[in-house]
Amino acid sequence: MSHATHTIPTLRETYRRMLMAAGSEAPAVRRMLALFALGAVAQGLAFACFFPLLRALLAEPADLTQAWIWLGVMVAATVADLILGWLGHGFEYGGAIADVTHDLRRRLGRQLRQMPMQALARWRTGDLGAVLGGSIDEAVAPMGTLSHVIIRMLVVPLVVIAVTLAIDARMALAMAVIVPMAVPIYRWQRRASGQERRDVAEAHGRTESDIVEYTQGLAVLRTLGQTGAKAQRLQESLAHLREVQAKALMAGLWPALLMAGLVEIGLLVVLALGGTWVTQGTLSLAAFAAMLVIVMRFSEPLALFSELTKVFDLMEVALQRMDQVLAVAPLPVTAPAQPPSDHDIAFDGVTFAYEGENAPALKDVSFHLPARSLTALVGPSGSGKTTVTRLIMRFADPRAGTVRIGGADIRSLSSDALAARLSVVFQDVYLFDDTILENIRMGRPDADDAAVVAAAQAANCHDFIRRLPDGYATRVGDIGGSLSGGERQRISIARAILKDAPIVILDEPTAALDTESERAVQKAIDALVRERTVLVIAHRLSTVVGADRILVFDDGRLVEMADHRSLLEAGGRYAALWTAQLRSKAWHAAPVPADV
Repeated sequence: MSHATHTIPTLRETYRRMLMAAGSEAPAVRRMLALFALGAVAQGLAFACFFPLLRALLAEPADLTQAWIWLGVMVAATVADLILGWLGHGFEYGGAIADVTHDLRRRLGRQLRQMPMQALARWRTGDLGAVLGGSIDEAVAPMGTLSHVIIRMLVVPLVVIAVTLAIDARMALAMAVIVPMAVPIYRWQRRASGQERRDVAEAHGRTESDIVEYTQGLAVLRTLGQTGAKAQRLQESLAHLREVQAKALMAGLWPALLMAGLVEIGLLVVLALGGTWVTQGTLSLAAFAAMLVIVMRFSEPLALFSELTKVFDLMEVALQRMDQVLAVAPLPVTAPAQPPSDHDIAFDGVTFAYEGENAPALKDVSFHLPARSLTALVGPSGSGKTTVTRLIMRFADPRAGTVRIGGADIRSLSSDALAARLSVVFQDVYLFDDTILENIRMGRPDADDAAVVAAAQAANCHDFIRRLPDGYATRVGDIGGSLSGGERQRISIARAILKDAPIVILDEPTAALDTESERAVQKAIDALVRERTVLVIAHRLSTVVGADRILVFDDGRLVEMADHRSLLEAGGRYAALWTAQLRSKAWHAAPVPADV
């Protein structure tokens, strides 16, 4: 990315994002910032007391009464600063910051559940992991301490300059000269380092995604000899991360050095001016001594301010990344709600195109599937079969037309209400790194163990589960890696049986299985689909000859719809697919000729 296109977020924008991150604790954040600001004012007033205090001490003779009075005022202001700071930090010490972190993770998790799947697909796993993990800590953990330091750096000098203005306008202007000198350097550093921090965050997300992918695919990579230095994609990500980290460090180096140098120069200018006025007799020695103490006191924090911007940028980047996730609007639910009267499925003139694609994946598709019927979707790859099932699950909304269940537009159903009516068995089963018992129970979290076992028996997986060392308490490993493909499929079907939804969507769950596993899974499917509305994506036409109806898709269009016999008699697209598969089977079954 070009640095020229990067705009510096204002303090108002950062403040808004902080309140967004704080959620229900936003009033506590406002209270914390107000207390810090009041404390900074108190500290500024304490510094300003140096003027009357030193004037009283250096008078001829010394006015000890006035000195004690101003010393008391200084001590009171300092104590007020400490108390206000302690109350402000109660946001951290009282546990509110831990509550913010916990609540923010829950909000982000809820957002992921509500986010349209098409939008979710734009994020890689590592990016989302970075947002849910590191970004939250980077945004919330320094919120209190960093706010305290920055508020003091901004408010204390302003208070001191304002008080000094009433005492000696020349001194106030001399002290104020440091601030405008630092502003352009601060903006330069924020523009450069802020962009580099964003590049680093993106590189971290890319690297974390590639590490997840590398770990999950390690078995395949080993067989291909593509581990270690040969894992090109991961190596490229690591090299890119190293490069952007180095650039980020260099981006902040020169501004930090210049900031420190300018503050020192500004300090010398103030001292030179003050010394000149003292020798000219236009400035008292007491006032000059007070100005010297005050300038020395707040020049050091100003010099370190450029270093703090690095932490500030980290927090800002983390807040922006979370803002991007939370800003994705969920699919709207239209009113009034229309509860389905049954579990038939209808498409009325549906046209749909995936995000970023010009060609529609579905073109003016209409059909009606009666409740408690078995329907197969067939057609070549990319013809629109999977898109139909995704629209039923409302992964996205069509550009035109309506999808209905039981006569109700699915856009009028909440995501929970729609999900309650659907069970899905994917070809690629995802099991969580938990016990078999809990993986099945996900179908209905309130189910007792007896119901889980009954579902496993119906899915024809009870026997193989009992043979495992820990039975139902056996952990399945990442993505169910400790089980065979057929075993994973049967556990997925048991989960669907336990859910007991009236509509079942099957993505050819037996396509990648051997013959024995296929028979076991088919028995489990037979138990699942009884008295339900079933939709099957079929790659092998022989598995769906008994379907009530078969929908044939080609290039996003529904070109045929009838039962198996009628479609063969029609001699259309389905008949051609059927003949091609029969020829393929005959070719595979042909005997290998003996060597002559």
